[in-house]
Amino acid sequence: MGGTARREIEVVVVAPPRALLLDIAGPMEVLRKANLTQTAVRFVPRYVGAAARLSTSIGLDVAGLAPLPDRVAAGAFVLVSGSADEPMGERRDAAGEARQEAEIVDWLARVVRPGVRLMTICSGALLAARAGLFEDVECTTHHACVEALRRLAPGARVRDNRLFVEDGERLSSAGITAGIDLMLHVVAQEAGHATALAVARYLVVYLRRAGADPQLSPWLEGRNHMHPAVHRAQDAVAADPARAWPLAELARVAGASPRNLSRLFSEHAGMGVADYANRMRVALAREMIAGSRLDMEHVAERAGFASARQLRRAWGRLHETPPSALRRPG
Repeated sequence: MGGTARREIEVVVVAPPRALLLDIAGPMEVLRKANLTQTAVRFVPRYVGAAARLSTSIGLDVAGLAPLPDRVAAGAFVLVSGSADEPMGERRDAAGEARQEAEIVDWLARVVRPGVRLMTICSGALLAARAGLFEDVECTTHHACVEALRRLAPGARVRDNRLFVEDGERLSSAGITAGIDLMLHVVAQEAGHATALAVARYLVVYLRRAGADPQLSPWLEGRNHMHPAVHRAQDAVAADPARAWPLAELARVAGASPRNLSRLFSEHAGMGVADYANRMRVALAREMIAGSRLDMEHVAERAGFASARQLRRAWGRLHETPPSALRRPG
């Protein structure tokens, strides 16, 4: 038998009444494309609900939902979609929908245990909060639901103005399309940055990071903004960090003048263009040091540095320990 078995990650998608369709379709499109882009990891979806059929935010019915399972395997994700207060068309059974929401809340409280990773999209955070799953946890939700989340989870550290928040096994995103950002982050963690970048390009979106969380990938440094010109330049550098990137060339990629791109980088990415390029080269070097036996001179050359000494200087500005520490046993 040849090759390595593909690792499978189950994603249990919970569709509440009046589900915001984009909360489900956006993140799951990320996983669909991730499955097609690489062979190391396969995301396996399972769509469940308190009823086999429900009406969504746009008035389109979704059928064939499986019942809420008795248990969820360790290592799986439970993704809870948001719902629309005012969907297209008439609400058919408000009392019945309230009962279904209560059933989902009770189910979440039972099955989300250590080892199961909870992911809420938009107002799905409110169902998790009702289940007591955000106490003493940092989290976020759609800006229109922030105060409701604070009321439902008084012990939570609710963050506003954040694309998404990761706190251990609790992941939460802001409004609607931020679910795509969150799922790209998950793909970067599970299948690698290159896969996440390829998926983002296919979906014509940008990789953006969530605030100042130090545990996020260095590849996502300076990405918590929405300026398209800066994202275009960042995508180009991240796709080929070892290449020399003169400011004039990056400005052409970004569709801005060199002077304006420098200003935009400082304003939106919080760093200069050269600093960003060096951070990407250090990130590339880190992967080579951890994943190969190349000596430092060859690592430096392949990462775009003139010498190992230049790599160590750039490394020292970002890390307290030297690059050689990644290879020390124990």
